[in-house]
Amino acid sequence: MTTDLLVIAVAVFLFAGTLKGMVGMGLPVTSVGILSLVTDPRTAVTMAILPIFVSNIWQIYRAGAVRSALANYWPFAVALFIVMLPATALAPRLQIETLTLVLGIAIVLFSITSLVAPPFKLPERYDRLWQTGGGALSGLLGGLTAIWSPPMVIYFLSRGLGKDEFIRASGLLFFVGGVPLVIGYIANGLLNAQTAPGSALMIVPALIGFGLGERIRRHLHDQRFRTAVLIMFLVMGLNLLREALF
Repeated sequence: MTTDLLVIAVAVFLFAGTLKGMVGMGLPVTSVGILSLVTDPRTAVTMAILPIFVSNIWQIYRAGAVRSALANYWPFAVALFIVMLPATALAPRLQIETLTLVLGIAIVLFSITSLVAPPFKLPERYDRLWQTGGGALSGLLGGLTAIWSPPMVIYFLSRGLGKDEFIRASGLLFFVGGVPLVIGYIANGLLNAQTAPGSALMIVPALIGFGLGERIRRHLHDQRFRTAVLIMFLVMGLNLLREALF
């Protein structure tokens, strides 16, 4: 890693960590999206793997009530874990531009409509079905792109979760997805003795940023938090469209 790339990466992960601390997500899409402008996308993804994993552990620890979250969201977690590991095997070989384009369009449309009107409420009697389907789709996306939050965020917003429950649940599911992601990227050779040290180094600015974001979140009530999540989600969708089209 060159000195210039190191300086840029530290600044990027500090910023991405701040977003994650504030709204519980955003580290992968922000770090990978910005770093892809100055290095190749695979290097950007690999550099983000360990900060993603460790920051998710930290998010779970800070949110607490892990057993409660696991009891509520285990169908999503199981489906996510089962699908993601084999999906990572396709990552080095698959052209994902079409998938990225469709995903970006869906995220942008959902974000804009939810910002101007309340999101669609999922019927509670089918909750396990929604969780299983959302978890499987998240696992597929995560294995291919290292970004598995879109179906998860849509599910959470459609359930109307408050900010504390959102942070708790997303931390759990991000961690569950991070385990097969790390295993898969080691197995397919993308995370190795040459790339792992740089990824490990980025844990530090990511966690510093997380602490800053947490302080901001304490001053947001649930409605402002929901708006912040949707704005972050909209930016994510626009970035995916940029990647797919340009």
